Amino acid sequence: MTRERQTHHLDMNLTAVFVKVPEGYVAFVEELPGANTQGATLEEARANLREAVELVLEANRALAEKSIEGRKVIREPLPLAPE
Repeated sequence: MTRERQTHHLDMNLTAVFVKVPEGYVAFVEELPGANTQGATLEEARANLREAVELVLEANRALAEKSIEGRKVIREPLPLAPE
């Protein structure tokens, strides 16, 4: 059974770190292992990092879906913003 992909909005801030290197910038997100990239300019590194975050979250979701396939689960939103 295929479930429609839902669009999720996270009201949370992550910390992007940009390190200047001779070739441009290396970038990563402190709170999200695997979200790292590079760019010739800071703007390119920022854009690439946004894409890297999306890809990591998408891959993690796919892994989670596979691990619970065929099992009875409860899904619910997990608010991360202060209420």
